[in-house]
Amino acid sequence: MGPEDRLQRLDPDKAAASAPGRPRPPATFSPRRMQWVAGGLAIVLVVGFSVYRFGAQGVGTAGIPAGKPVRMFAAPLAASNLNGDANMQPPCTPARHDRRALNLCLLLKRGPLVLGFFVTDSGACERAVDAMQALASRYRAAGVQFAAVAVHTGHAAAAAAVRRHHWTIPVAYDRDGAVGASYGVEVCPLLELISRRGVVAERLIGKRWSDPRTLAGAVGRLAGS
Repeated sequence: MGPEDRLQRLDPDKAAASAPGRPRPPATFSPRRMQWVAGGLAIVLVVGFSVYRFGAQGVGTAGIPAGKPVRMFAAPLAASNLNGDANMQPPCTPARHDRRALNLCLLLKRGPLVLGFFVTDSGACERAVDAMQALASRYRAAGVQFAAVAVHTGHAAAAAAVRRHHWTIPVAYDRDGAVGASYGVEVCPLLELISRRGVVAERLIGKRWSDPRTLAGAVGRLAGS
């Protein structure tokens, strides 16, 4: 007696179903299977709604919250010929600074900063950098600076984005994602409004900050703080 024969003896239903000339019984309804399907669909709906709400309202925990100090870094500028990964322990003296890099510590010595994070394959994220660019000249007299970092992006892709959008504000690239990880960048647009002391004044998340008119209100608060 082979293995299949022994299996059929242990399972009478299988033996009856495989008997010659016997019709197969109709498929039975499985409540457990339906529960799994319903549960999976519910999870998909909840996640989908959360993503929609996050993008529309800017609700989330990504980034560094207000009142917390920022992480210092120096990252290669997309418009330069500097190749490599970001330095997460950068020098904070001009004498040791490479002008081809965006050095956060040195920027904050000059004044408050709007720091945006984006990825180059997202139109909404790039539009937030467009909004920063649109406001840069307006708030220059108030001492507010603007800079952006392309997270998990190589030199060529970041440089192409700068040329495509005609950005003149400093744009660095974060090739290995170390800067993005230190700031908890999980979504974009994500903008950190940083005081001169290196403390986050406001954290802005969501598509609404891609509108220069909306962003101007937050930048105005930073300028007056």
